[in-house]
Amino acid sequence: MTVSGKTQLIGLIGWPVAHSFSPAMHNAAAAAAGLDWVYLPLPVRPDGVETAVRGLPALGFRGVNVTIPHKQAIIPFLDEIDPAAQAIGAVNTIVVETEDERLKIEDWRLVGYNTDWSGLLADLAQLEEPVAGRDCLVLGAGGSARAVVYGLGAAGGRVQVLARRAEQAQRLVADLETGFLGEIRFLEAKPLMALETAVSATTAPLIINTTPLGMAPDVNNSPWPGNLTFPPGAFVYDLVYNPRETKLIRQARADGLPAANGLGMLVQQGALAFQLWTGVMPDTAVMRHVLE
Repeated sequence: MTVSGKTQLIGLIGWPVAHSFSPAMHNAAAAAAGLDWVYLPLPVRPDGVETAVRGLPALGFRGVNVTIPHKQAIIPFLDEIDPAAQAIGAVNTIVVETEDERLKIEDWRLVGYNTDWSGLLADLAQLEEPVAGRDCLVLGAGGSARAVVYGLGAAGGRVQVLARRAEQAQRLVADLETGFLGEIRFLEAKPLMALETAVSATTAPLIINTTPLGMAPDVNNSPWPGNLTFPPGAFVYDLVYNPRETKLIRQARADGLPAANGLGMLVQQGALAFQLWTGVMPDTAVMRHVLE
């Protein structure tokens, strides 16, 4: 990779970011597309978020991804937020926009997007797993769950959110019910202890784990009770992708069900962000190959 004064800058804001696969994925995508762009990891402490975000235009950045713990903290410092990101309450992509690069830096605009929800839907489409009209069980009600529930609801899924903290699931549903631009969606919150009852009332559901349970190094954990059989026709999707085969995925396959990890969603959300910055849709096969 050769970097010059003409190289366009993009990157990742988070704390920490040393573990992220995103630089390798995006730099491979830029090289494959023949673009003189470079993606840099940018470790930003929580007390430096405002300074970092407001300084992006001055440093010549065309955009950044945002990861934990800054996806919500950066919102007050943006000039515009995409309606989906506004509804979800989290931004994972910032685009530095200008109609003319000769304008003063203060005239450039910072626009926030969320590509997590659309990345999920893109990966489910590739897996040929329909969402519209389908029962969807979302395990967990944290930050990742908000984008997942929004995506499933926007695609017409019948979504039940189940979490150990029932009040967290209820708050998520209440927030998102007002976020679909007035369109009615089926969203319901339940405590995780009601999972068995919820399962018995579904038909060939899409089951998505948004919790960190099963993530390395805690690889022997799973959000799915060991004594509970998966419903027939279910598809299991685990946002965790390290390890590539989580305990949840092993449980599903032991019951004869198809399952996938979150690597495809990581690729797809990254590709959508890349397109927002560059105007070019990257080769997702290249991005996935690098990650694998």
